[in-house]
Amino acid sequence: MPTIFIFFGLRFVFFSNDHEPVHVIKGKSTELAVFQVIPDVKILRNNGIASHELKIAEGIIEENKEVIIEAWNNFFNKNYNDSKD
Repeated sequence: MPTIFIFFGLRFVFFSNDHEPVHVIKGKSTELAVFQVIPDVKILRNNGIASHELKIAEGIIEENKEVIIEAWNNFFNKNYNDSKD
């Protein structure tokens, strides 16, 4: 589960075996939200993250959309290329 970045105690990650682009984890707990990034940022699921924190997370994703997409592409291109060797 590669971590893209951490802001305000929220960890932004993606799972290598999952097609949902961004998971937001609060601390080390089971509080988790999943956001779609493309075409527009929107929340898909939430398990325990407070609404004001979801708004913060959504804003961070909006502001860093290109960074998130680049991290996703770099990770999967690297894995794909490594498996072809």
